[in-house]
Amino acid sequence: MKADPAIQRRLLDLAAADAELNRVEHRRRTLPELEQIGQAERDAQAKRDELVVAQTAFSDLDREVKRLENEVDQVRAREQRDRDLMAAGAAAKQLEDLEHELQTLARRQGILEDEQLEVMEQREALEANVTKSREAVAAAEERLAEIQSRRDEALTDLETAEARRKGERDVIAKALPENLAALYERIRAQRGVAAGLLQGARCGACRIELDRTALNEVREAAADDVVRCEECGAILVRTRESR
Repeated sequence: MKADPAIQRRLLDLAAADAELNRVEHRRRTLPELEQIGQAERDAQAKRDELVVAQTAFSDLDREVKRLENEVDQVRAREQRDRDLMAAGAAAKQLEDLEHELQTLARRQGILEDEQLEVMEQREALEANVTKSREAVAAAEERLAEIQSRRDEALTDLETAEARRKGERDVIAKALPENLAALYERIRAQRGVAAGLLQGARCGACRIELDRTALNEVREAAADDVVRCEECGAILVRTRESR
């Protein structure tokens, strides 16, 4: 295949555009924010799980407080009933039984109130844990949102750079002869890098030096011959730097 040397040099611009597009894609896949988001999501979920545990413990203890409150209310109501019976003039035997029951109720009420106080103190501590867990969840979600925002900004910048570079690439590719462009695209699909500058004896695509025989063949080729690297298959673009 033959192509004007000036046209062949345009392949270097095309290769540079493709290299930049590859870097953009690599950058998109390896944004540090992507890993940070994964960690932040795990942290946020862990904090949510901790909140659920704290809320469950608080709810369980809250039910226990209400149960004790009900029992205390029942004891007090029974005590009031007994006192009302005594005030109404109960018989001697009934009066003795009522007095005994009042003593029992007083002891039971004391025990229940002690339990109630202890459980309420525990509930206060658990309520503080719930508040702390809610704050931790909010902080973790805020951190996640901040990283996601940075990721979105970075992706927008990359999309802008990609669109600009693709536009430049299209202009270069459309200016090439059809057969040369097709060869370039075929090599790029197979090898990744399709063209490189020959610098001395080194291929600019694979960075490998050509052996003496291959180098002589390249140098003896006509200026408009399209020559390729024997190592990587890329089109070797020859300029003054190639001598």
